[in-house]
Amino acid sequence: MTAIYILWLRQLKRFIRKKASIVGALGQPIIFLLAIGFGLSPVFAKAGGGDYIQFLAPGIIVMTVLFTSIFTGLEIIWDKQFGFLKETLVAPVPRFQILLGKVLGGTTVAMIQGTLVFLITLIAGFRPVNIASLPLAFLFLFLVALLSSSMGSAIAVRLDDMQGFPLIFNFLVQPLFFLSGAIFPLNSLPVVLSFLTKINPFSYGVDGLRYAFGGVSIFSPVLSIAVLCGVTLVVLIIGAYQFSKVQL
Repeated sequence: MTAIYILWLRQLKRFIRKKASIVGALGQPIIFLLAIGFGLSPVFAKAGGGDYIQFLAPGIIVMTVLFTSIFTGLEIIWDKQFGFLKETLVAPVPRFQILLGKVLGGTTVAMIQGTLVFLITLIAGFRPVNIASLPLAFLFLFLVALLSSSMGSAIAVRLDDMQGFPLIFNFLVQPLFFLSGAIFPLNSLPVVLSFLTKINPFSYGVDGLRYAFGGVSIFSPVLSIAVLCGVTLVVLIIGAYQFSKVQL
């Protein structure tokens, strides 16, 4: 447990020291919230969808958590290239603990960023229906962050080129985000898109967060939690196996 804590703390300290990165990471969510939220709000209202900011805000929060935590993998590649990972792997601790420490560190950083964006959405006009459901909302945020951090780590373990990771981001992570229902409703979609959204685990994260904030959902909250936990466990097992094959 000491190794997990030390690696978690390292991730947190690196995040706190990079103040420019903290501010920069908030740029994209704010642009999405202002440009798309207020820009499409009249169209969404005319279509009978209600207040688009209320609909969009949970998706923007999930986007922040997803994009922030997935870059845990980039830090693993960085550690590979500069020798820190080699020094870590020769330590007399199980490799799974090393992986878990990095994953939990990335999850914590993403949760902090997600909380900051949540406060920004409140300024923009977003209002949770039930404040008492905030713990449930943060549970969904934690599960989304843990899943995406695990996914980023599992992918990065087998990569040696830092330039390859952004390609994975563009061809895997962004489609997962856009097919999660973060920006558009999942009702009345074409058959193919409906199928893709249902097998996308982040759809359950966005839907669960909307349920926690507004009491409205497509999937059962219990099902959403079960899917997120199950997929995270599978990804962690894959990541642990890949991590065990890393050569010094």
